[in-house]
Amino acid sequence: MRKRTLLMFFLALLAAASLAAAGEPALALHQVGAGVWAAISPDGGTAGSNAGFVIGDDGVAVIDSFINPAAAQELLGEIRKRTNLPVRFVVNTHYHLDHMAGNGVFAGAGAVVLANENVREWAHTENLKFFGAGITAEQRAGVEGMVLPSVVYGQGADLYLGKRKLVVRHLLGHTGSDSIVVVPDANVVFTGDLLWTRHLPNLIDASTGPWIQTLRTLATDYPTATFVPGHGEVGGPADLTLFGGYLEALRQAVAAALAQGKFGDSLAAAVNAALAPKYGSWGFFQHFLKPNTLQTAAELQGTKRLPGGKTN
Repeated sequence: MRKRTLLMFFLALLAAASLAAAGEPALALHQVGAGVWAAISPDGGTAGSNAGFVIGDDGVAVIDSFINPAAAQELLGEIRKRTNLPVRFVVNTHYHLDHMAGNGVFAGAGAVVLANENVREWAHTENLKFFGAGITAEQRAGVEGMVLPSVVYGQGADLYLGKRKLVVRHLLGHTGSDSIVVVPDANVVFTGDLLWTRHLPNLIDASTGPWIQTLRTLATDYPTATFVPGHGEVGGPADLTLFGGYLEALRQAVAAALAQGKFGDSLAAAVNAALAPKYGSWGFFQHFLKPNTLQTAAELQGTKRLPGGKTN
């Protein structure tokens, strides 16, 4: 059931993406610092996730590239309204297709695509699971045709746009391939899906214990920063705490229900009753609470499959 729920959710995103050429903007731009822009995808929008870009002295860096080339092309058009400097880099914050399916647009414009080494290893294989056993030849070709990073790193990299520095660091939690992009001179952090502001996350690949620690570290290291999440609106350190609180509450509610011998639908119902009063108004609650519950149960029991075939 949890795989079917995720499948239907991602197929809904892809269906929305197919409407990108219909005239509705795929994104809303917010300037979050000097030359730093967040590209926010509204829930149900055609971009599928958030992205952003940074304009430096001699070029532009793009963070993530959306779920489809049409949205990526729209973002490139917005960049061109603000600068004629070349797009030099695209950073994929993790391997999920809603954050990297537009890579080809920027690579075609001359950008170097880079990411954690696991993004290149997993993107063409692990993304297939979101379509389920009934994946079509067209869907498979779309996943396998996504442009991969041509530069990879283990723990991180420093990028320079002239004198402007971007700090890219690999952190644990959402997928095992996650990175943040920090713009120190603007006090802005692009988190990818390590932060979802007032939205329930996709936990299909997650290790929630390390993720909670990552959120605490980010709050400590960047106590006054502006945070651009992978989904939801631009936030601040308080949003890290709020989101981490959800992950902690989820783990506690699942552990308590497991201790009572609950599983399957009864487990999901118990966790729903515990969490709905506080989190029921969050985005994606109806889509993700049950899979969040079952995936966290598998994590706590040590049976959850992670990308690359590992378990936690």
